[in-house]
Amino acid sequence: MKFTELELKEQLLEALSYMGFENATPIQEKAIPYVLANEDLIACAQTGTGKTAAFVLPILNKLVGKPDTNIDTLIIVPTRELAIQIEQQIQGLSYFLSVGSKAVYGGGDGKDWELQRTALKEGTDIIVATPGKLLSHLKMGYVNFKNVKHLVLDEADRMLDMGFFDDLTKIISYLPKKHQTLMFSATMPSKIKMLARKILHNPKEITLAVSKPAAGVKQHVYLTYDNQKQQTLKHILNERKEYDSIIVFTSAKARVSEINRYLRRSGFKSKTISSNLDQNAREEVLREFRAKNVRILVATDVMSRGIDIKEINMVINYDVPHDAEDYVHRIGRTARANSKGEAFTLVNPKDFHKLRKIEKLIEAEVPKLELPKEFGDPPVWNDKAPNHKGNNFKGKKKPFHKNKKKHFKPKNKPSS
Repeated sequence: MKFTELELKEQLLEALSYMGFENATPIQEKAIPYVLANEDLIACAQTGTGKTAAFVLPILNKLVGKPDTNIDTLIIVPTRELAIQIEQQIQGLSYFLSVGSKAVYGGGDGKDWELQRTALKEGTDIIVATPGKLLSHLKMGYVNFKNVKHLVLDEADRMLDMGFFDDLTKIISYLPKKHQTLMFSATMPSKIKMLARKILHNPKEITLAVSKPAAGVKQHVYLTYDNQKQQTLKHILNERKEYDSIIVFTSAKARVSEINRYLRRSGFKSKTISSNLDQNAREEVLREFRAKNVRILVATDVMSRGIDIKEINMVINYDVPHDAEDYVHRIGRTARANSKGEAFTLVNPKDFHKLRKIEKLIEAEVPKLELPKEFGDPPVWNDKAPNHKGNNFKGKKKPFHKNKKKHFKPKNKPSS
């Protein structure tokens, strides 16, 4: 469907045309009419499907011609990176509109705090905020949310994973009882449904392609022992010298620096990004990466949904993510907007069960590549779940093993 078929106002269509966008993605096609009709909505769609525009476009459409600068829309997100990304998209899409916005997040200096305070007190059309920093402002008593008409929770599942349930409930208590609520999530666990029942009113529901990697991602696995991972990583990077935008993901924050040191010793241009860096340092790293001054970014899972960088060629999972869903989000950083990309995952024997869960989730077997012979013998893949004998007797006593030693009490107590 073309954007011109979605009853958007001319100013927005002009901005979309200027930015080179003509066709709506499936989530945009389905969500925009509901948002325009003032329906509460819960939408489930994976990273890279265009869900930010699915709520930003119809909200901007409603703001065309708004006569005041009161806060109309509050968008809550889990990370600073995502707050910055969404606010930048709002600025781009509102190029031909008179709409103001402000991102509210931690990690800045006193000047940043003052600019945020001014926007929250005096008003700007759209606020994009992380829960913790927004609560800090709310506790000061000057935030004016009495005119809020739209609440958006983006990456709602990630916010709950990060422990923000109580914070979200507290923030929502500051809003007018009557407002439109839009909840966007990449997964739909039970705690998301519980939150939805609590804050949404007769919501419409959209579920699209949950937990399936983008079709353009070419996936590979290397079975490796831990002591083979670094040389395997180097091998992949040397084999793909034409790629200039690569993310290496690891689940352990402590391992980020270790991987980066190895890459730099091996002659690769790489930098790290994790929650250990302050906001200015993180933004500087992302600027260098976007400008292709840095070829490789070593990152933690926190960044798998918070980075908006186009044309990432390749994602390498140095280790298997804890949850199968996170695998989809990691490799979803490449092959965005119908482009193509590659994803490699290094899997040691203790993570075989995680890979089996991933393959079950994506309903496909990920091809296993052979390690170079000089790396030594790799682990042997076992595609069967381990069979723990004796653990399947539900409600029954385990059978007595004939070779098990018996322990007898003496017939007579020893004399004292």
